[in-house]
Amino acid sequence: MMETLKQPPPGTLQIGVVYPQTELRGDPGAVRRIGQGAEELGFDHILAYDHVLGAVHAGRVPPLSGPYTEHDPFHDPFVMFAYLAGITKRIRFATGVLVLPQRQTALVARQAADVDLLSGGRLRLGVGVGWNHVEYEALGQDFRTRGARQEEQIGLLRRLFTEPVVDFAGRFDRVDRAALVPRPARPVPIWLGGSGEASFERAARLADGFIFFGGGIRAVDAWKRLRDRVSSLGRQAEDFGADYVALPQGGGVGDLTAEVDAWREAGGTHVSVVTMGLGLDSADAHLDYFTSVAGALSLP
Repeated sequence: MMETLKQPPPGTLQIGVVYPQTELRGDPGAVRRIGQGAEELGFDHILAYDHVLGAVHAGRVPPLSGPYTEHDPFHDPFVMFAYLAGITKRIRFATGVLVLPQRQTALVARQAADVDLLSGGRLRLGVGVGWNHVEYEALGQDFRTRGARQEEQIGLLRRLFTEPVVDFAGRFDRVDRAALVPRPARPVPIWLGGSGEASFERAARLADGFIFFGGGIRAVDAWKRLRDRVSSLGRQAEDFGADYVALPQGGGVGDLTAEVDAWREAGGTHVSVVTMGLGLDSADAHLDYFTSVAGALSLP
């Protein structure tokens, strides 16, 4: 039986990297090089964004609000993490975020459970509602009900991860006395990502943590408010995680170091470093930047 990786000591800030897939042209060799290189440099995790399809933006009503188009490559995070689990030993994996409401709930449970089992308990399942209505339509799901569907899905995922047989009848899913076998050795942690009060309120009730995308001091203030909201619901705020996705700044590694220090001081639990948008055009270039970050942050 595969041994489950031990959790880091409480209070330890875990520092990882975001897989720079939109700048690596879908190169499968880059997955191996970035995954193994990040582990060798001492990073704690790799976070991956998620899109199944990229859509043409021109002539859309309503318009697409997100940054990605038909030209931006994305690997499926579950498949990529399963591959990396087989060629790494320690580094953890996080979806940041998986667009949950456009996917089948039971299939997500199966995929997440297998990645967690095959990696020895290294998966953190970050989920969100997304912005690409074209993608939802192609996957046969209703974009307009994505918030309500995600709420129901999170509860069903938790049951599938822990109960021997699930009998569930909801607005969006029906599971008629069925089981997820094998189940993960532990409940896979489910985090939410996004922005705005609706996502914070949902996370305080349902999630194990929250993923903040940039924002500096605004993210610190939002994290403090979210932590207070978690406590007001009778939950232990110390058990609720907070990942700050550090977007590129004009000051380079110096600005990044200051952001990491501020997040640590605010009681954040994770930082994920983004290298996309810095003009790096190869896996080697991204790894060189990771190396400078690891040195500046004195990673072990």
